[in-house]
Amino acid sequence: MGCLTCEEMRFLEKRVFKMGVTPEALMDSAGRGIADAIRRRYAVPGEAIACIGRGNNGGDALVALKYLAQAGWVISVHCAVESNHLYALPRKKWRELDVINNDRSSLPLGPRIVLDGLLGIGASGPLRGSIAEAAEWINRQRGCPNTFVIAMDIPTGINGNSGVPCKEAVIADLTLTVGICKRGLLMPAAVNHTGSIETVLLDELQIPKDGELCLNDVHSLRGLLPHRPHDFHKGNAGRVGLLAGSRGMLGAAVLCSSAALRAGAGLVTLFCEKNIYPSIAPMLPPEVMLQPVNSLIEIEVDQFDVFALGPGMGIRTWKDGEYLSLLKRITGPVIVDADGLSIIASSGVDCYLRSGMVITPHPGEMQRLFTDLTDMSRLESVSHFAEQFPDVCLLLKGAHSLITHRSSLVYVNGTGHAGMAGGGQGDVLTGTLAALMGQGLKSLEASRMAAWLCGRSAELAITRNLESPESILPSDVIRYFGIAFRELRR
Repeated sequence: MGCLTCEEMRFLEKRVFKMGVTPEALMDSAGRGIADAIRRRYAVPGEAIACIGRGNNGGDALVALKYLAQAGWVISVHCAVESNHLYALPRKKWRELDVINNDRSSLPLGPRIVLDGLLGIGASGPLRGSIAEAAEWINRQRGCPNTFVIAMDIPTGINGNSGVPCKEAVIADLTLTVGICKRGLLMPAAVNHTGSIETVLLDELQIPKDGELCLNDVHSLRGLLPHRPHDFHKGNAGRVGLLAGSRGMLGAAVLCSSAALRAGAGLVTLFCEKNIYPSIAPMLPPEVMLQPVNSLIEIEVDQFDVFALGPGMGIRTWKDGEYLSLLKRITGPVIVDADGLSIIASSGVDCYLRSGMVITPHPGEMQRLFTDLTDMSRLESVSHFAEQFPDVCLLLKGAHSLITHRSSLVYVNGTGHAGMAGGGQGDVLTGTLAALMGQGLKSLEASRMAAWLCGRSAELAITRNLESPESILPSDVIRYFGIAFRELRR
């Protein structure tokens, strides 16, 4: 689904109200959806604190508290204004909380979350007075053990259209945007304040079709991964060929092939140099077929449904001519990453980018590939790429990875966190993408799903296993693929 400006969202709400839906009904749906999203993310109930202002954004947070309390969470309210200054609906929702038995004698074992319900999309300009103080209080809470900040619809202090934050803006770990994503959340300026982004769908709203900028979240991906029939076999699940790893970078091949297996590939074959075979063989999962070769000419590329090359391959491992010849011989779906991109960059991009190819550069690799994009923002560079190479699917890695193919439409991935900023995460992404393409997903759908899966699994490693952004490893991401896949099937 696309995104809306704040003005478009208010118009949509007014249209719904004219059709007979009441503001209270919409608030109840939003609060229930927010609570459901929180419960999916945190399996064990904990403590939930709503930090609210006078408006309906705070009302959504109060309704969410009611449903969380019913699910065993301990709740409380931190109000930035006098309670008699609340708008009518939030004041009503606060009164409804008074009847809930909220035993604080012993806190549950789950996380401590702070709901940012201070301001919604109608606010603009710098934060002042008690709202600024409350926003500062929320940001301090992020430093407390096992505490997460969740923004209601949009983090307080973020411009809903441009994404530009004011100085005092709330920094969220997760933004649950209501109904449809607000355009500002997908802008580069907002990336350090939104955290992960997920849409809370409302049945009452008639959501428009995709626009030029879309949030890549769980709702937009459901239904893309086909169910496996009972007579499914390994050939149906895809034959994946990998060229990865070299002396000193064996781990890249291990992570890439492990991710391909866990993402559902039927058969995974890893090609490597003969001289590293004794070292890498004991490191690989037993399900990986390892084929040592003296030359890339030995690889029979047409036996694979998809081929991925580049992770940890090394730019001097194989002769450039051999590598480029291999790339030319692969006529089916192919993914090029890391060192594979570096060789293309030095050999002439126009000669090797083709239909059926997915490239997965990080920002530095993107600049080496396309030097004319250096002065552009990430979003501008992706749009420019789509115009130049419409047949090539691009997954530009980074905070809120960007994905595009064959149109001006750009998907902004909503999952992941700063703990993924480490070596090996790109190798996991490449293996995951190869597995999904091997199962028949088109390059755009596979790229979107791979980015979401890796990001969501990284989130699960923190919320389910209490890892931290500092401690998370690429192997932790692979470990949580199963739960992430089940969320896509819901």
